[in-house]
Amino acid sequence: MDKLGISIIGLGSASLPHARALLDLAGEAEVIWAATRSQARADTFSGQFPFPTTTDTEKAIHDPRVAAVLVLTPPASHLEVAEQCLSAGRHVLVEKPLELTVARGERLVEAGRRAGRQLGVMLQHRFRPASLRLRGLLESGELGAVQAASMTIPWWRPQSYYDEPGRGTMARDGGGVLMTQAIHTLDLFRSLVGISAITAAEVRTTALHRMETEDYAAALLRTGNGAPGTLLATTAFPPGHPERIEIIAANGAASLLGGSLLVAYADGRRETMDAEGPTGSGANIMDFPHDAHRGVLLNFFQACRTGSGLAISGEDALATQRVIDAILAKAKEQKN
Repeated sequence: MDKLGISIIGLGSASLPHARALLDLAGEAEVIWAATRSQARADTFSGQFPFPTTTDTEKAIHDPRVAAVLVLTPPASHLEVAEQCLSAGRHVLVEKPLELTVARGERLVEAGRRAGRQLGVMLQHRFRPASLRLRGLLESGELGAVQAASMTIPWWRPQSYYDEPGRGTMARDGGGVLMTQAIHTLDLFRSLVGISAITAAEVRTTALHRMETEDYAAALLRTGNGAPGTLLATTAFPPGHPERIEIIAANGAASLLGGSLLVAYADGRRETMDAEGPTGSGANIMDFPHDAHRGVLLNFFQACRTGSGLAISGEDALATQRVIDAILAKAKEQKN
């Protein structure tokens, strides 16, 4: 099997778990170029990984050996960079979120459709082993119908995190805790039990941070089958704790704590899976394993080769972004 030629565009901190996963997937894909406009970042990256670097992004996109591009630039640039890649006939996977706004995300999804190329999104929490196991239990019906569900993201980011240019701004990130941190858990929750409505919400910036956007969000919601659900997300909970999803079902209850799973059935049976590592919930934002990134990338590479469906497509990621918009809209409505 020929390796899939890929380029990476953007060599900031988000590129690190991608690059580690690509080392593991060396039999599947070959990194032709790792590109950034910053020579300093290129030098730092090349000191960590054995991939060719360049500051010429045009070359990285148009090199005939390249079949797919990982767009790991800030969210505000995803549309323009990905459109350029798609126009060149390349498959594209973008770092979350898909784009700053739903409208720009819709343009990007349409660009992928017109180009006839795969458009994937890195929302890797779906590929944690515990997440996959819980999905299997729900889809098989072993847990029974969902009766209620909740998600809690008690993370921490120090003020120094938001002091970096663009962090927590609408112009670069498109939002605060919902778009940048909680989006992973929210996406996983939606993929597991669905979200059909937001019935109440409140968002605010706490006294722990000076920033443009929200560091706290709470919402009441309805799952896909109409069962009640709740959300609490913040980056103002020092020192930061693993995110949690809890599901009450007809036959028992399941708790996802970071990458660990506990299932307690009403008949007394129990099932556990241990976490694969930390979740980046604290001040060290890259403190998590790259295994789930590897799963997303392998699925993306297989889809590029065979035309099979993506586990996390641009359209799928848009559905999660629409939920975020609905939470913010409901909070604004109730505030007024």
